[in-house]
Amino acid sequence: MIKYSFFWLAILVFNLNIHAQEFTPQVKAFIAIDTTNFAITNVTLIDGTGGKVKEGQTIVVSKGLIQDVGDALSVIIPKNSLIINGTGKTVIPGLVMLHEHLFYSKPFENWFSVGQMTFTFPRLYLAGGVTTMRTGGSIQPQTDLNVKKWIEEGKMTGPKMDVTGPFIEREGYDIAELGFIKGTAEVAKLVNYWADQGVTSFKVYNHITKEDLKVCIAEAHKRGLKVTGHLCSLTYEEASNIGIDNLEHGFMVSSDFIDDKIEEMCDPFKARKSLLNIAVNDPKMEELMDLLIKNNTTITTTPVVFEPYTGFEVVPGGGLSAMIPQLQEDLQNKYDRSINKDSTSIALFKKDLEWTKRFYEKGGKLVAGTDPTGAGRTVAGYANQRTIEILVEAGFSLPDAIKIGTLNGAEFLKRQKEIGSIEKGKKADLLLINGDLREDIHNIRKMEFVFKDGVGFDSQKLFESVQGKVGLN
Repeated sequence: MIKYSFFWLAILVFNLNIHAQEFTPQVKAFIAIDTTNFAITNVTLIDGTGGKVKEGQTIVVSKGLIQDVGDALSVIIPKNSLIINGTGKTVIPGLVMLHEHLFYSKPFENWFSVGQMTFTFPRLYLAGGVTTMRTGGSIQPQTDLNVKKWIEEGKMTGPKMDVTGPFIEREGYDIAELGFIKGTAEVAKLVNYWADQGVTSFKVYNHITKEDLKVCIAEAHKRGLKVTGHLCSLTYEEASNIGIDNLEHGFMVSSDFIDDKIEEMCDPFKARKSLLNIAVNDPKMEELMDLLIKNNTTITTTPVVFEPYTGFEVVPGGGLSAMIPQLQEDLQNKYDRSINKDSTSIALFKKDLEWTKRFYEKGGKLVAGTDPTGAGRTVAGYANQRTIEILVEAGFSLPDAIKIGTLNGAEFLKRQKEIGSIEKGKKADLLLINGDLREDIHNIRKMEFVFKDGVGFDSQKLFESVQGKVGLN
């Protein structure tokens, strides 16, 4: 057995069987561990299943798969394995997050705009522990598909990706980067064209009609693909009854409680006001939750993008220094102007987390994501770690918070037999964290290695490589 030490890399290169996948020199620069056999010993384990935290565990990995996991005293480690001492450290599954983007908010004057972050965001997602992600809508779907392919080929650094097609939307929300359908007749063509290109899901947006959604769901489901939505013109109840698979942003964008709502009309201001006005324990919300559960509709919680200013970080998760200097200054100025002025945001933020937790406790299917848009404070990687922190701070148990961010996402993607939890036979998607999450959930930011298919990437090196670059590409 080879003991883990600060000079092990040179030993690995010359003495151990190298992992089968080929990587370019640009990707190899971030790989810390790439060997056929290794074991993490005497580590605290949160396995992603929602079960209790286990101490003194050993995880054995061979050829990218988890060969064994169990009590350190009983697990047999193969000869010539690299040994990583996990004493004082924690292992959780690689994050599986379902509302990610390869774009970022870049408003201009009074226009909301977004720009593609083709190279910085995939690297940041992996740095933050995301080993599998679904894009929650694309502005450049072909770019996203290319990135997915290049990551799989070892040419780029990033997570495994499920790509969602372009937003299915009608004009009414002025974002120049979106395409707009002129009528329902275009929906089937759009779904089938992008399904042929390789996307695995579709996202409907603010101004669609019921007929748009019906056609989108019918065409996607024919091909075994799923449909999610950031809704406004349609209520959660309407979309769930039509058969949508997934609703984004917790209950934050529900228009179900507008008293005088006009059918198929989007009024986000009335929707927000209605959510502020209803009581946290309003029976109408309970009825909506019960309906969603009955219809098997999954909710994606994205608390980071709604995180208030007062009492919180400028960039949730601590990623301000990752931004280009101009954006750092702009975000700091926005933060300074808004602090102590966002009491309604705080109230709705807390209320939504209470609803989300209640939905989960009632048996609702809950997954997590970040949505790096909004006011520009949500940055890939940093936001993913922060998402787990928020769930724990909101009262979810630590095992449940990890499960929501890992196995639940894998189950939604129908990949739970391969990823999402730390179990024998599954792919070795593991996060080695220097600290105990039970003592302080913020220790999740102390990731050392992000293992994807058994290849260990240096988390901090990945983060450092894009400092001051987010906003460029």
